[in-house]
Amino acid sequence: MTGILDINHAGKGLRFGEAEVTRIQDYHGPGFISTFMFPDFRPEMWRQHESWLVPHFYDPAEDRIRTSIHSWLVRTRHHTILIDSCIGNHKQRPTNPRFHMRNEPWLERLAAAGAAPEDIDFVMCTHLHSDHVGWNTRLENGRWVPTFPNARYLFTRREFERWDERLPGHVPRESEQFVFSDSVLPVEEAGQMELIDEGYTVDDLLTVEAAPGHTPGHVKIRLRGHGEHALFCGDVIHHPVQLPFPELYSIFDDDRSMALQTRLAVLDDCARNDILLLPTHFADPFLCRIESTGNSCAPSYLPKWGR
Repeated sequence: MTGILDINHAGKGLRFGEAEVTRIQDYHGPGFISTFMFPDFRPEMWRQHESWLVPHFYDPAEDRIRTSIHSWLVRTRHHTILIDSCIGNHKQRPTNPRFHMRNEPWLERLAAAGAAPEDIDFVMCTHLHSDHVGWNTRLENGRWVPTFPNARYLFTRREFERWDERLPGHVPRESEQFVFSDSVLPVEEAGQMELIDEGYTVDDLLTVEAAPGHTPGHVKIRLRGHGEHALFCGDVIHHPVQLPFPELYSIFDDDRSMALQTRLAVLDDCARNDILLLPTHFADPFLCRIESTGNSCAPSYLPKWGR
């Protein structure tokens, strides 16, 4: 699978008409045990697709999926946009050792891609889980402050309300403890948050579209430019094994039935319209096009690696 595409944290990106897209890596390596992440995962699933799943996306010896956690940096003629802000540093994440009290050079990787925190005009979060909002803030003199001082942070209204700990009836989740208070609330308090709804656009190139299920206010972000078409799908799809087996739900899905319907709609859209899929968690080579291999009764898909 070597030589398919070089889109990394060293500043090499993809062109979509006037827009350039670069991946900014925060983590790349072993992830969760397969049946923790996907409770319905069965050994025959990876065996059927061993030729391309192993070793790039699954380690059968350890029974661990391989994963990436990255941001997408999008530059247009007018703005510099960050889509999802990964894990962050120095944050209390006691339920996940990979996320807990990290000290990683994500900002240096952003700089290697040619962008400083002050250059970011918009931060667009597909949803507000810990590995999508972590670099929203950084620790400065004992306080959490926005990492990107000139940015407008765009959160969907429904997603913000899902995690707002101040609202009556808030349903906490242990894995998301501390996240709202250290990575979301400081952005609101700094006056940099903007709550948006489906249909919001940036530069007539990036359009926010509802993609509920993983969380209630989860969105996908569609990029169109000069005949090019790509889709930032956040956690609609976590791992390539969900392409041939889209029925696999994630332990982190709020509504697994709705998440499946959203996933099938995204995969069908990508397959029918030859859309480049830009997930947040696919390991190297990080992105793909989609080929339909099933039917309406038993939908199934395979990746077509490369641009």
